Amino acid sequence: MGKPKINPYFVLALGVIAVSTSAIFVKVSTAPSGVIAFYRLFFSVLLMLPIFISKYRAELKLITKRDWGLSAVSGIFLAFHFILWFESLNYTSVASSTVLVTLQPIFAFVGTYFFFKERLSLKAIFSGLIAVVGSIIISWGDFKISGSALFGDILALAACAFITFYLLFGQSVRKRVSIITYTFIVYVISTLALFLYIMATGEPLYPYPKSDWLYFLLLAIIPTLLGHTLLNWVVKWVSTSMISVAILFEPVGATLLAYYVVGETVNLSQGIGGMVVLLGIGLFIYDERKGRGTVKLLKTKPNLESR
Repeated sequence: MGKPKINPYFVLALGVIAVSTSAIFVKVSTAPSGVIAFYRLFFSVLLMLPIFISKYRAELKLITKRDWGLSAVSGIFLAFHFILWFESLNYTSVASSTVLVTLQPIFAFVGTYFFFKERLSLKAIFSGLIAVVGSIIISWGDFKISGSALFGDILALAACAFITFYLLFGQSVRKRVSIITYTFIVYVISTLALFLYIMATGEPLYPYPKSDWLYFLLLAIIPTLLGHTLLNWVVKWVSTSMISVAILFEPVGATLLAYYVVGETVNLSQGIGGMVVLLGIGLFIYDERKGRGTVKLLKTKPNLESR
C-alpha cells in the first residue's frame, strides 16, 4: 500500500468537521424535522444516482430477498433516527443533542448483549456506566433549565437507539454488498419512508425560503456525502480505533459551530456531562478495539453514517 498524496490525518480532521455541520444546518432551517430529513436523503440519492448507475447497478441482481428485507428495516430505522434527532434540536442545545447521539457505541453494546448474547467485559461495563453518568449529568442540568430541554434530550437518546438498530440490522448486509450499493439502497428506502411520514403528518413539502433549500442541499453534500466519503477513504490509511476516537470530537465541533453560528452557549452541567460521556465512550472504544469488548458485529468500521 503506497503512501497517500494527502495526509490522511488532515483528511480525517476534514471528515469530522464535515459531519459536525449536520446539527447546525438543521438548527438554522425553518422546515419541520421530517421535511429536513426527507430532502437531506432525497438530494443525497440524486447525487449518488449517476455513480450508482454507472458502476454498481449490476450488484442489485446479487442481493437476496433476506438482504432486501434487512435493508428495508435499516432504512426505516435510519429515517426515524433523523426525525427524532432533528426534532431534538428544536428543544435542546446542539451540545446536549450531539453528545447524547454519540452514545451509539454503548447502545450497540447493550443491543448485542440482549439480541446476540455477547459476553460482557467488566471494563466495557465500567466505561458504559461512565458514559451513562455523563448523560444523566447533561439531562439533569437541562431539566433544571426547562422541561422542554429534557424532552429534547430524551428524543436524542431515542434517535441514538434507532441508529443502533439501523446498524445492527444492516451489518450483515454490508458484509456481502459494497458500501455504495448498500448505502444507496438504504437511502432510497429511508427517503420513501420519510415521504410517507410527512404525507401522514401533513408537513408541507413546499414552499420554503431559498435559504432552507440551500441547507437541504448542504446537508446532503457536506455531512452526508463528503463527510462519510472522507471517513470511508481514510479507513484505508488510519486505524478504525483512531477514526472512532476522532468521531468523538464531532460534538465538540458542532458545539463550537453552534456558538459562532447561532449563538448557543454551553452551561456547566452540559460541559461536565459532555466530557464524562466522551471519556466513557473513549474508554469503551479503546477496550473494544483491543479485543476485550463485546460489540463484534460493529467492530469492522466505526459509525460513519448516522450524522
